[in-house]
Amino acid sequence: MGQVSSSRPGERVALSRRRMLGLSTMAMGLAAAGVAGCSPGGGGTPASDASTSPVTAPQPIGVLGADVDQNLDTTNFDELRAVSATWLRGFYNVQLADQDDVAGQSGMRKLMAAASNGYGTVLSLKFNYTQGLPAAGSSAMKIALERLDKVLAVIMGKVDIVTVGNEPFLECGKQFSNINEFYETVAQRTIDYRQRVGSGNKTQIYMGALNDLENPGSRTPHTDRWLEFVKKNPSIAGTDCHPHVASVSDGQLYLDYILPRIRADQKILATEFSLVKLYKAHLTDPIPAGFADRYGIPRGTPVWQVAHDAIERPFPQIKWNDFLTSCPWFADNKGFMSDLVNRFRTTGRLAVACYPLAQGIPMTRDFGPNKPPWIFTSIFCRHTVQRGTDGLPGENEMWSNEFRALQHS
Repeated sequence: MGQVSSSRPGERVALSRRRMLGLSTMAMGLAAAGVAGCSPGGGGTPASDASTSPVTAPQPIGVLGADVDQNLDTTNFDELRAVSATWLRGFYNVQLADQDDVAGQSGMRKLMAAASNGYGTVLSLKFNYTQGLPAAGSSAMKIALERLDKVLAVIMGKVDIVTVGNEPFLECGKQFSNINEFYETVAQRTIDYRQRVGSGNKTQIYMGALNDLENPGSRTPHTDRWLEFVKKNPSIAGTDCHPHVASVSDGQLYLDYILPRIRADQKILATEFSLVKLYKAHLTDPIPAGFADRYGIPRGTPVWQVAHDAIERPFPQIKWNDFLTSCPWFADNKGFMSDLVNRFRTTGRLAVACYPLAQGIPMTRDFGPNKPPWIFTSIFCRHTVQRGTDGLPGENEMWSNEFRALQHS
């Protein structure tokens, strides 16, 4: 599909009928619910953040939001405003409920601040068991459910969407024997909790994300059962997926697999998506000779080394732009975000898709030829580009322009 024209903050852009409907409906809902007075855990001081200002999020109908991944605590509302984002997504490791009061943790406070100020919010619940998932009825399962209850007490009725699981098929130590049983139990606990508290009806429940569906080996009886559980459960709104792919056509395979296996009234999320697999395949390529000569870099220097140098000493914005746009594997895919989001929207079944907002420290640690290059996927480049005069981080300008444009299409 064609690329969408871009818009910058402050420009007046005609809103689509889809977005106008979402804005008006959400505005009425926020007014009725008194969102600004919400507080974590259902009591105490209202969640707030000095850097937030009220927004009006559209309904979850074909929305493109910003993903901060595990970095909820570093959510920057200036960055969200700069790209006109109205929806925010992150994930929470449920094991963190052991540490202290969930509502008081910095990441959760940022999420509640966003919700209180009108942002649409999606929270993925991560159950990280590298040695295998707890067995039903075991003491470990009891602990997992107790942790879940602590988190649900804070988020239910506050966040718009909760996904049961983050990347479950990657967070079970590759031990799949009881993956369906574990997540079906957790999902039912979440459903029962929402029904019990009543006020939690605002929060839609999705099953957490399926990965690598472009690979036939990742479509298994376990993933079939996963979607069958979604389809048969009237309390589940749909399923999430994470199309981290090498092409738009690979992203299409997620739709081809998921949509026939869920109900017609259910929707999908794509709370993470990127071309990271394509980029990783080019990390050992030599940088283009023109870029090398322009900046006095030895010809033949591999892409990963230039990226590593940017992490060590952030580039000026123009040098980062030149680096990426001189590489055909990056520049020739400038329409990826629009193309994939529009494929998802065209189905009429997309609730929310989310694109990476900003580089995080884990992306840059020990960067080398075998590191997934998430630094190329993020909109804001906190760790590879010098800050602008406006105080914001540098950008992957291709992605920031695409993201802004898609807010108004």
